This record gives sequence, C-alpha cells and structure tokens, in this order.
Amino acid sequence: MDYVTLNNGVKMPLEGFGVFQVPDPVQCKQAVLDAIAAGYRLIDTAAAYMNEKAVGAAITKCGVPREELFITTKLWVQDAGYEAAKKAIQTSLDNLGLDYLDLYLLHWRGAVPLAETGECMEQLKAKGRIRAWGVSNFDALDMDELMEVTGGSRCATDQVLYHLGSRGVEFDLLPWMQQQGMPMMAYCPLAQAGSLRRDLAGCAAVQNAAAAHGVSPWQVLLAFLLTRPGVYPIPRS
Repeated sequence: MDYVTLNNGVKMPLEGFGVFQVPDPVQCKQAVLDAIAAGYRLIDTAAAYMNEKAVGAAITKCGVPREELFITTKLWVQDAGYEAAKKAIQTSLDNLGLDYLDLYLLHWRGAVPLAETGECMEQLKAKGRIRAWGVSNFDALDMDELMEVTGGSRCATDQVLYHLGSRGVEFDLLPWMQQQGMPMMAYCPLAQAGSLRRDLAGCAAVQNAAAAHGVSPWQVLLAFLLTRPGVYPIPRS
C-alpha cells in the first residue's frame, strides 16, 4: 500500500474501503474483514451510516495492529458545535472500540459556523482524539470560506462524489485542491448502485479500454481516478 502525506505529516493510504449503505451488521463486518484481508488499510465509515459498531467489530477481529489501520468516520452536521461534537466523537470512538481516529470529517456543511467547527476539530486533535480532520461534500466556495477562518487551513482533505459519470468537481473544486496541494478523497468511484453503474461499466470506451489492457471494467473506472493527480478513491463495499 502506498501513502499520501497530509498537511500535518500524517500518512494516509492512497486507496480506502467505504461502507456507505451497508447497515446490516453481519454484512458490514464481513465486508470490512474481507477488505482488510485483501490489503486495504483505510476504512471509511460515518455516524450517519449506522454501522460504526460493525466496523469496530471487524477491526477488533481482523488481527491487524491498530497502528497499521487508518480509520475514518464523520461528524453529522447537527453535531458540529463544541459540546455536541465532544459527545458525538466519544460515541463514534465507543462504537468503533478505538481510542483515537486517524481522520475525522465534517459530513456536510450545516448551520454551525465553520470557525466553531474548525476550532473544535483542532481541540480534538490537540487532545489526541483525532490525528487529522477534514470535510466532506464541500464545494470550492465552501473551501474558500473555510480557509478564511481560524484553523481552517489545517483541513487535510475534502471527500466528495467523483467518478466517470459524475465529474462536476473537475470544474473548480479539483483544480482548487490541486493548487492547494490538498488530497481529494473520491467516494463511490464505481458510481452508486443502479443503472448508472451498469451503464458506466458497459459503455464502449470502458469496455474497449478493459479489453485492451486485459482488466475488468471496474479496474478501468478506478484507473480513471488514480491517474488524476491528488485524487484518492475509496471504493464502496
């Protein structure tokens, strides 16, 4: 596994494994165990996914030392204030069976001022509860605003939807992040389930590329992102 170095020196695996829309605890636990056995070391979940306990059970059982794993979860928007965030992160840590998180993300932008959330994240980092923090689903204007608040420049990443069939981030957000040297975490890089995923895998360009290189269409969709500087996909289970 290769790594990218975040802005505070923390090393994050280049590829991760997500558990979005896997609420069944048995399925989720097994999916994470299989992912770790296959070589994944970054596991991405969220309080809103309602599966942190299953992820924690897999972490406990997997047999891989904690320091080799990179665990990410997300703070829900209503919990982005000082007191609520302290309770929320403790709940997540208890669910995961961990003493600290490698990366803690604000799941969406909400009504809580960015300055308050940024300061809270910095406090959690200073106390050793998290190693790094970032945001999710922020656009370029949101990121500009975040950079203006105290501590905002310490944001390590923005995790957004990005795949061959959803390329809106290429207009302004991705160039902004590349200029800043900030890694972009791309969730659902194989598209979300349904007709779009089937259409992408079955389109002529993807099929031709797969045949030319002797790989699967899914590998082509991943390669599309892996060739983008500063983009790090986290395939969904």
